[in-house]
Amino acid sequence: MFGWSINLFRIRGIRISLHWTFALMLLYVCGEGWRADGMPGLLWSAGTFLAFFTCVILHELGHSLTAMRFGVHVRRILLMPIGGMAEFDRIPRKPSQELLITAAGPAVNFVIAGVLWVILGRSLGTVDNDTATSLVDLGQTLFRWNLVMGFFNLIPAFPMDGGRILRAFLAMWLSYLQATYWAATVGKVITGVGFIWQILKGSHADLFVIAICVFIFSAGQAEYQAVRRREEDEAQWREAMLRNVTPPHPGEPPVIDV
Repeated sequence: MFGWSINLFRIRGIRISLHWTFALMLLYVCGEGWRADGMPGLLWSAGTFLAFFTCVILHELGHSLTAMRFGVHVRRILLMPIGGMAEFDRIPRKPSQELLITAAGPAVNFVIAGVLWVILGRSLGTVDNDTATSLVDLGQTLFRWNLVMGFFNLIPAFPMDGGRILRAFLAMWLSYLQATYWAATVGKVITGVGFIWQILKGSHADLFVIAICVFIFSAGQAEYQAVRRREEDEAQWREAMLRNVTPPHPGEPPVIDV
């Protein structure tokens, strides 16, 4: 679905994969570090980048391990420059289970930030840039990044964590398809506003933010369409069973958790 990737290792049976564009981003970060401070800059830039994505893996493991407790099979965790994605074979239809699975990811980031806050103590302060030059700087950077990652993922833009939490709450009163539709619609509005805002900034637009908005908009629409097709297939299945016909059972498309 996302092109060529490299399989790295497994954690609790979950395959960790690296999208090929991740390597390009790492090379870019290392090049910027080299230009700034030679070999020390390269090493610190690479270390900071890899430490950040270690936190991304832990975030996705929060989702994945919680999902496995509810019998959900996790295909893999895919790392890309924009972040990580856990691929599930399904999302539980029980809103309480989806809520717990979704909340587990940001919760991991807040736990990491809390641990760093305790460790750093009075050394915790504002970092002037995102490239660590000492272990204290690295800790401060990771503290800030984990807070940002946790709160950013709670934005209700489906299929981000906040959008899935919104769907879980809506599914307590609406059908699963209706809840997905409204969660995806709210996500489209949020990402649409973000996209237009960046375009209006002209030459000062943040291309990374634009890419995130486009990706989330597209992913939300794709998952809504997948849910709708599955609902239609299941409706046909039920109708066929009433007519004593046995068609092939509808397959479950991959579900991507961002």
